[in-house]
Amino acid sequence: MASDVRLEPVSERNLESLLSVAAAEADPTDVMPPVEAPAGWSHARREAFREFHRASFAGLPGPTRTRMYAVLAAGEVVGVIRMTRCDEPEVVETGLWLGRSARGRGIGSAALRELLNRAAAVGMRRVVAATTPDNRGALSVLTTCGARLRETDGQVHAELSLDATPPAR
Repeated sequence: MASDVRLEPVSERNLESLLSVAAAEADPTDVMPPVEAPAGWSHARREAFREFHRASFAGLPGPTRTRMYAVLAAGEVVGVIRMTRCDEPEVVETGLWLGRSARGRGIGSAALRELLNRAAAVGMRRVVAATTPDNRGALSVLTTCGARLRETDGQVHAELSLDATPPAR
């Protein structure tokens, strides 16, 4: 399954599929910023989800400095991975979410590897991420992809160098 993972920029073409996966298989707080709305996937929260993702359509040079990619496994949308320009030149921050049914199958690691290739292709030298110490899925994906991890103030900070020579096996 992980070998059949590809990334597709989030657009109007895949936004509704993405929202369907999010609503069926993820908690709103895991896939978008907090919204003043009734609990769960209310109409207001669904609209906010659409607007949040539409704001990134312009990509890294756009106002949000973010490129969002739908993660596809076997041709089906299963989640999102993003890269956002940091203030430091040649550095982007990443974040990933997958629907529950796509977790634990190597899809996250495959998506991050593809994102690293795309970041390098646009001239980035480092990719950083932050998560919590109890997010075992994220820690596994980051470690599998070679991230250096450090924990401070209840957060795990990850760094992936795009110009490092991979270790010999």
